Amino acid sequence: MIVKEAEENFKIENLLGSRARIKILKVLALNQELSISQIIKTTKLNHASVKSHLDYLKSFKLIQEKIFGRIKIYRYKFENIKAKSLKTFIQIWEGDI
Repeated sequence: MIVKEAEENFKIENLLGSRARIKILKVLALNQELSISQIIKTTKLNHASVKSHLDYLKSFKLIQEKIFGRIKIYRYKFENIKAKSLKTFIQIWEGDI
């Protein structure tokens, strides 16, 4: 039962079911690496919401958190085939390809 629930959590509907999460994915996919402050400024979302969504995206292994002292940088994981595919989709949808 627990395995079934875990599988359910990682479905694409859950990943793309939030406008805020899509905004964060998009900004990271197109900019590669950003601090949480830069993500907040670009997406116009609040800190708590961004932090929550970043944690969720890390669980999908679509982004990576790098820590430099007090500064956290969030990097889009292009080596992940799902992340790479999402970036391509975003670029096609936004007219960059």
